[in-house]
Amino acid sequence: MSYQATINEVGDLVAANMSWSGISAEAVARMRLQNRFKTGLDIARYNSAIMRRDMKAYDADPSKYTQSLGCWHGFIGQQKLISIKKHFGTTDRRYLYLSGWMVAALRSEFGPLPDQSMHEKTSVPALIEELYTFLRQADSRELNLLFRDIDAARKAGDQVKEKQLIHQVENFQTHVVPVIADIDAGFGNAEATYLLAKKMIEAGACALQIENQVSDEKQCGHQDGKVTVPHEDFLQKVRACRYAFLELGVEDGIIVTRTDSLGSGLTKQIAVSKERGDLGDQYNGFLDCEEIAADELQNGDVVINRDGKLLRPKRLSSNLFQFRAGTGEDRCVLDSITSLQNGADLLWIETEKPHVEQIAGMMDRIRAVVPNAKLVYNNSPSFNWTLNFRQQVFDAWQAEGRDVSAYDRAKLMSVDYDGTDLAEEADNRIRTFQSDAAKRAGIFHHLITLPTYHTAALSTDNLAKDYFGDQGMLGYVLNVQRQEIRQGIACVKHQNMSGSDIGDDHKEYFAGEAALKAGGIHNTMNQFAA
Repeated sequence: MSYQATINEVGDLVAANMSWSGISAEAVARMRLQNRFKTGLDIARYNSAIMRRDMKAYDADPSKYTQSLGCWHGFIGQQKLISIKKHFGTTDRRYLYLSGWMVAALRSEFGPLPDQSMHEKTSVPALIEELYTFLRQADSRELNLLFRDIDAARKAGDQVKEKQLIHQVENFQTHVVPVIADIDAGFGNAEATYLLAKKMIEAGACALQIENQVSDEKQCGHQDGKVTVPHEDFLQKVRACRYAFLELGVEDGIIVTRTDSLGSGLTKQIAVSKERGDLGDQYNGFLDCEEIAADELQNGDVVINRDGKLLRPKRLSSNLFQFRAGTGEDRCVLDSITSLQNGADLLWIETEKPHVEQIAGMMDRIRAVVPNAKLVYNNSPSFNWTLNFRQQVFDAWQAEGRDVSAYDRAKLMSVDYDGTDLAEEADNRIRTFQSDAAKRAGIFHHLITLPTYHTAALSTDNLAKDYFGDQGMLGYVLNVQRQEIRQGIACVKHQNMSGSDIGDDHKEYFAGEAALKAGGIHNTMNQFAA
């Protein structure tokens, strides 16, 4: 419904209730527009449709990939979207990522924790709700500025300006975008996964990312010691997520299945197999086994009968079984195909380095079976991007027969190589990595899991060095406040960002001329008007 139509509708309602004479129909219309999404389920349904649309657009044109940045606080997510709208004018194909790593490290009541699913699982839906609270407030703030400009144009008698501003209101694009939310390995069994998935969807999540590790042995995807589960165990949790979406009426919710098999050489269980070649048998086929005779059996041995042979999987002192070395890629491919054939919408393959051809090699095999398979890919800060890409260029040049004698491959991270032809070529490959991988390797969505963890640390270090050093207050003014002003950072007017002006307008709605406002002539935020 248009702005004016909403005003007219509310005006009729107020007119029909004589005791509501102090209610402004236009104020109500503004408040409704500033609160477009009433529940988290409204948000989940809205954003799942956006992701489905974007997935379809990517299938038609792989240059239309999507991106996101990870966030650990609602304010961080809000500022990202405000910046995106300021610089690009649209939020199209830009999402947010909720990282379980950052929840563990920054949001647990236990204090900083490793990424091992030890944090409170309720903190995950709580952060989703917080993110959307801040994104909705960004909507409210930006619309409030437009409404104030409309009032100013009316006061000045500028009808052309008023119409332009109303057009902006009518075509306003929300800051509320999809959040891909990390549910780790489900925080328990399939029922626990279902219950947590419901909470996350009710908070607004339209996309859940779940991994194939053992829940109580879960590790960060870029650390050692990862233990995977048989496919059927994992698929129970995938189905649990789908049931949660369907129960809540989010019929096109997105499930992202992550395989950690590339870096995992361990499993906790031997898969159930009913016949040769079934999924359980394929999983067990990757186990590192030794052939034994019946009389060699020892107490507690687990054995597999394959083609009349007794095979004993190698069991570690931890009671875990190990896979054969070199089977990681084959297991990733099987994991991915199996997931897509059993309810997954998108894949996530956790790799040890950002290498387009490594990713593409697996995706080529997956797409031979599921042609429209698409990846969500972690452009992880756990990778040393500079070193990895300099080494990739070094190797490529060496293979081409180019002279690389001026470079030491093991020391390519050195500042001594900054500005060299090799370093510049590596930086160019980093710059185009996302578009190259989207076209070559089927990556629909590129994300950075922990960017603001690192940016917060870097900016705080720089501020502390200057402020507590010789620069004193100039360390803040020169490198923070003056840059906010010069770059048009909305937060320089932090009172406005926190909702002070919205509150003033509400006071006027409620109290009229008697309203006691904070934004008067003595408000120091007026110093930033220019």
